[in-house]
Amino acid sequence: MEYMRFGSTGLKVSSLCLGCMTYGSPTWRPWVLDEDASRHFIRDAVEKGINFFDTADMYSLGASEEILGRALREHLPRDEAVIATKVFYPMSGKPNDRGLSRKHILTSIDASLKRLGTDHVDLYIIHRFDPDTPLEETLEALDTVVRSGKARYIGASSMYAWQFMKLLGMQKSMGLARFVSMQNHYNLAYREEEREMLPLCRSEGIAVTPWSPLARGMLAGTRQSGTERAATDQLSQLWYDHREMEDAIVAAVAEVAAARGVAPARVAIAWVASRPGITAPIVGASKPHHLEDAVAALELRLTDDEVRRLEAAYRPRPVAGHE
Repeated sequence: MEYMRFGSTGLKVSSLCLGCMTYGSPTWRPWVLDEDASRHFIRDAVEKGINFFDTADMYSLGASEEILGRALREHLPRDEAVIATKVFYPMSGKPNDRGLSRKHILTSIDASLKRLGTDHVDLYIIHRFDPDTPLEETLEALDTVVRSGKARYIGASSMYAWQFMKLLGMQKSMGLARFVSMQNHYNLAYREEEREMLPLCRSEGIAVTPWSPLARGMLAGTRQSGTERAATDQLSQLWYDHREMEDAIVAAVAEVAAARGVAPARVAIAWVASRPGITAPIVGASKPHHLEDAVAALELRLTDDEVRRLEAAYRPRPVAGHE
């Protein structure tokens, strides 16, 4: 496993991040694995050299954090693990149990730490942009989290580049803790981030940890698989509705993979991981071969011709994933 510098910080993370949305409670989403089924994937990730783990308070309404915390305490010393969690989405029907207000952020970090069983997280991420809270309030609350020692760094997730640049500018002018990472939607079937967000992150020294490098499994060939997630994942159906273009991209991935004698997932992850400025794609694992394919993808060097074939079918599309 190769370890990458995390943007312009001194932190080093594995070049893959294990995403833990899949681990929690099936009552939250039918495709989520319970703790007994989840733990060995976290152990396997550690054994493969992954030290970077991403979760969120809203994943199974906290159960994902609990499972990750218990598994890491068993398999990896705390000072070797890089733990990221996120805040923004509703945790209940209560009016203040959501968003990026000072009240919600300071309450949420304490709740996340309790569930994870640690006194700090390495990266605390705003899960989305909150238009209903003054930006100064959000940024000052995040600064408080860092200065209190409850988070080593802060990051952001899917938003427009102008929003992110505005936040970065305010942090600089106000002397507040700065975002060091962007967790955004990026894969062969969704490349709108190449227009502004990725160049911005390269310019500002921001680590990039793209989510859904397999387009919710579509690039691995699951669109017609009949799996429970393929059938019930409403976000996948919302985001990936350009069937003709997407089918052509899936076919190109399959062709390159067949020529290489590898699984399509390896090709799709290898493409994301090799793009300029990418630090560590976030990968999920719910079957034994998922982590194996993801780690093997890091060794796959695509040729310029293969990259052109993989990218040829893409056409501009509406922004997706900021919901």
